[in-house]
Parts: sequence; structure tokens; C-alpha cells
Amino acid sequence: MNAEIRMVTMYKPTLKDILAARKRIQSYLLKTPLHQYSALSDAVGCEVYVKHENHQPTGAFKIRGGINLVSQLSAEEKRRGVVTASTGNHGQSIALASRMFGVRAIICVPRNPNPDKVRAIRSFGAEIVEEGRDFEEAKGNAERLAKEQGYRYVHSGNEPHLIAGVGTIALEMIEDQPDLDAVIVPVGGGSGGAGVSTAYKAASPGTKIIGVQAENAPSVYLSWKSGKMETTEAVNTFADGLATRSAFELPLEIMREHLDDFVLVSEDEMKAAIRLYVEKAHTIAEGAGAASLAAAISMRERLKGKKVGVILSGGNLTAAMLREILR
Repeated sequence: MNAEIRMVTMYKPTLKDILAARKRIQSYLLKTPLHQYSALSDAVGCEVYVKHENHQPTGAFKIRGGINLVSQLSAEEKRRGVVTASTGNHGQSIALASRMFGVRAIICVPRNPNPDKVRAIRSFGAEIVEEGRDFEEAKGNAERLAKEQGYRYVHSGNEPHLIAGVGTIALEMIEDQPDLDAVIVPVGGGSGGAGVSTAYKAASPGTKIIGVQAENAPSVYLSWKSGKMETTEAVNTFADGLATRSAFELPLEIMREHLDDFVLVSEDEMKAAIRLYVEKAHTIAEGAGAASLAAAISMRERLKGKKVGVILSGGNLTAAMLREILR
């Protein structure tokens, strides 16, 4: 079959869409904790509240969007199956959501991916296609398969249902701690930043929303600053959830409208934040999941005395990498 990739209507989700997404996914996912650890707050210098998306069944926040999207596919789309590209967490999300709703899923990953994440994707019943040097080349492979085989292509960022689904993180945080001064959210493709900022600006507009990306993978940060779609030649970060060479149109448009600030953190800062999570909160964060805490530490003077929510977006760190970081 030589089919065209189905174009998604690129509308910006609203609070109404996020509320509908919550109703849609709450039968499948438990509310994740928002914890305040005194030892962690003392180390950072402000009152830190950790949103534990590492407690999701996939170990990361993206499953919220995956369920919201796959549950709304048409009967024809479900029959054809879905294909997407991922460095791991998005792939797990689409794989598990597809299994829940009886849909075939093909996940394209780059060569030498995070082995734990690939094993998890397979465990959820999806097929793996490993090809390409990085996410961008894996994405091109997924687009090719969608055209050739007629699968429903799932873009990892330009999907309103994904953005609305992950925006439910913010609803839970507002319910549990309605007076946060700031919330810091990691940005890879930007669905999390777009969804969380949309919900907050509608339901708690006084809360400042800050995005964070890796210094060695700054395409979205550069695009947010310039207002243009910026692309980098390569990424060199251990935080695979942040390893994107180019921004995505829909999340970028939303984040430029709603983010109050955007910062970068180094590899060493993310590793230090992983160690701090282990020592002070007894929890595991992957690189992207630790980025928000790393940003809070780097902004210590600015955030002093404030109540700050940090989204621990995922905990899918390999045992070997954790040992190396702790050493």
C-alpha cells in the first residue's frame, strides 16, 4: 500500500480538552503522588514538591497522552495499526496504550537505544524497528513506513490528543498544591511543556511555568527564544528524553504563548540532580526526569523561599548508568 501520512488537525488543546482527557484516562491510570521532602527542599533552598511521574506503569508521564490518543482512534485507524518514532518513553506509551485497545503498534527507534526502554516496549507487545543514528532518522523511518504500509502515523509532538493527555499532570498538581509559585517541566519534543503550561495558564495563571532542556540538545530552547524553527546538527546528551535535534511546530507555538521562562542545564547538573533524588527522596530519575530539579538548583537564588513544583517526568534509567552516576 502506498498511502499518504494522515495529517493531524493542528489545533491547540484547551483546558476543556485536558479535562476531557482526564475523564478518558482515569479508568486506566492512578493519580501520581506530589511529595514534599524536607531534606530535598533544604538542599535546593526552596520548598520543592516532586510530581512522581516515574510511578506510572511505563515509568514516565507520556502514557497519559498515549491512552488519550489511542482510545480516540477511529475503527479504521485501529484496524490499520499505528507507527511512531521514539527514544523510549513515547514508544512505551504508544505500545502500552495500543495493547489496551487491541491495536498493532510499530515503534521506530534509533540504533543503540536505551536497552531497558526497548525491552519494555517489546514487553507491551509492540514491534521494534531499530534504524537511524538518532531520533530524527528514526522519525523519518516511521514516516516512510506509514506511507508504504498505511499505518496511522503518530507524531511525538504535533498531536493535540497527546498534549491534552499529558496536561492532566497539571490538574493533579493544582488539586494537591494549589499555591505553587512556579512549576518546572522538562522539554524534549515539548508535549509535556505544552500540556502543563496550557492547564496552568487557564486554571492557575499566577503560577510561573518554566521549561528546561539540556545544553547539549537545545533546539527547542533556541526555537522558543528566536520564534523560528531551529535545528541542531547533533545532540550529545545522556538524557534521551531531551535528545531532539529540532522543535515541533504545535508544542512550540503553545510554549511560546504560555511558558514564562526557559533554561538549559548541563549533563553534570542533571547527574547531580539524579544523585540528589536518590539521597534525599529515595527515588530514581532518568536524565530528563532530573532536569527540572537541576534547573531549580541552578535558579536557587531566584526561587529562594518559594513553593516550586518539579515534574519528575520519568525514571527509566539503566542500572549501569545509575551505578556510574552514583560513583
